[in-house]
This record gives sequence, structure tokens and C-alpha cells, in this order.
Amino acid sequence: MSPIKGFSLVYAPLNAGRTFSQGDTIEGMVTFTLTKETKVKGLSVKLKGDANVHWSEGTGDKRKSYSAHRTYLDLKEYLVEKKENGTVLPKGDHQFKFGFTFPHGVMPSSFKGLHGKICYMLVAKVSRSWRLPSSVVKDLNFVSKSSHNVQAICPQSGSVDKKMSGFASGQLEMSATINTNLCSPGDTVSVAAQISNSSSKQTKAKFSLQQKIVYRANASIKVSDQSLLKTVGETIEPNSAETASCQFTVPADVIYTLQDCEIISVNHYLKVYLDISFAIDPEVEFPLVVVPCGFATLQPGGALGPYPAGSFGAPSYSDLLPPAYPIGPSAPAGSGAYGYSAPDPT
Repeated sequence: MSPIKGFSLVYAPLNAGRTFSQGDTIEGMVTFTLTKETKVKGLSVKLKGDANVHWSEGTGDKRKSYSAHRTYLDLKEYLVEKKENGTVLPKGDHQFKFGFTFPHGVMPSSFKGLHGKICYMLVAKVSRSWRLPSSVVKDLNFVSKSSHNVQAICPQSGSVDKKMSGFASGQLEMSATINTNLCSPGDTVSVAAQISNSSSKQTKAKFSLQQKIVYRANASIKVSDQSLLKTVGETIEPNSAETASCQFTVPADVIYTLQDCEIISVNHYLKVYLDISFAIDPEVEFPLVVVPCGFATLQPGGALGPYPAGSFGAPSYSDLLPPAYPIGPSAPAGSGAYGYSAPDPT
């Protein structure tokens, strides 16, 4: 029976959202109770950040699996120095404090999807000779600062025309304008489409908010392109010109735009298209950058138009977060052990 009881890890949150970003310091404590004097080979805490993707395709003998891995963070601190002969800890309660600072650099935000995830975590482990190590893991919510400049992500532009001709007995033309392509959960995005229907067919304007997740493993990709919201405009009669408009509220649980991970990306776009029977539907697409609340602000210069597809960053809001909660003072309480006000359990 293991003499190690109540092995736990707690850390102090920096804000109400319990998020961390580049440059932030995370502090906490590892605690446990020994029922007898015990020799340990080492006690350590790791701060890790990894991205993984995995999916399978085909059946039977033709079934093939794809996977990829990236390590973004791997920091380690020994709370009890690792020694070949071990260190004897006395019976009783033990508390060890630790601290890490997230390095500056490109690290993607936390993410969890059907075929991949980006995870940041604290891992505490105590090792003993000829015994399985005792460990505890705490997942962290990381919001990245590694992003492009907002002006580069969202260049100002006018509306762009998209035309379709050669079907039925006439011609159809459409142009559309969006009020902003930088938004946050709960924001309202407005789009207007000017439609000239010179054909002999009725048509309807349709609007769709799309989310596209791409998983990459070497030269292979797995794409998940789903519609988050859809709406249908009024009927446009033959030989008429109308303006169709709609407003979308960005869902509260939407995944933020993610473009700083080599094996996982998340993009959003607003699609405006015309539903025409027995014909190719003309469409206009507007890339959207979805960022945490408090970061997105409408830039001056009027309405923004659709833009060519490209890489979009995932700006973070950590600069706008509330100040850190204080951690109580600490004082040495013996060899390697520290006593201080414990942070809120997590």
C-alpha cells in the first residue's frame, strides 16, 4: 500500500476566466501526506503544451490511420531534487510551491475537436524506486497572444461583385457587403446583397455562417466544414432587382479563429448565395475572424467587403483581462517544504 495519500496540485488563477497567455506566471502548490518515512527519487512539476491530430479512413485491409504531433511547451521544475539514492521525507504533511512563466513566442490557443486537440497542462509526479510513480494532472485554458496585427488581418475594402450568366434565358448578378469581418461571440454581423435577376427564374438569397476546421498530418488533411447558422431571404422575382439583407448573432460557444498551429486551423466565413433550380448557385464569401470578447472593435472607414482567402491570426484578449489574484506569502518550513496560503483549488 502506498504511503502517499492525498496527492494533489492547485494553482492560482489570474482572472475570472482562468486563462493564461504568453508572459503570464502561474504559481501553485503540490501537497500530500506520508503515512510513514518515505524515500523518494524525485518530485517534479511540468508545464506542458502539445497539439495532436489523429483520424482513420477506409475499411478492412484498406483502412489507414493518420496522425501528427507538435510540442509547444515543455518546462520542468524539481521540487525534490532527483537523486539516484533518493531523498528521505519524514512522515506527515508536505507542501511544495512551484512557479512557471509562459515563454513568449508562437503558441496556439487551447482547442478540442473531433480529430485533434491542443492541450496545456500541469503535471506533478513523485517517483520511488521499484514503484509506479504517483501523478496528478491539471488542464489549463491557454489563450494565445501570438497573432498578426489586426489591420493586417482585416484590411479595409469595398464590396466585390460576383456575376453568373448563361443559364436559363437571361442573366443574374449579385454583389454583397458585410459590416465587419472581426467579431466575437454574441456580436451581430450584418450583410446586404444587391441582386439583379434578369432571368426567367425565381431565386432566393441564402445566408450561412460557416466554420472550417482543417487537421493536417504530413501531406494529408481532414476537413470539417459545418454550417453554424443559416437563414433564407425573400424571393427575387424574374426581371427584378432587390436588396436582401440579414443579421447573424455569433454563437456564444463558437471556436475562436486559430491559425498559429501547423497541424490544426480554424477559419470562419459568411457565405451569401442564390438558390437557383437546375443551375450552379452563384455565391460570395466573406472571411470572418472570431476573437474573444473585448478584443474585437469595429475599425473606422465604413463597411468592410469580402477578401481573398488567406491566413488569419487568432488575436487574444489577455491584455484586457483583470489583474491577477494575489498569492499569499510563503516561508520555508523545512527541507524542501514550504508553507503558504494555498490558492483556490482547481
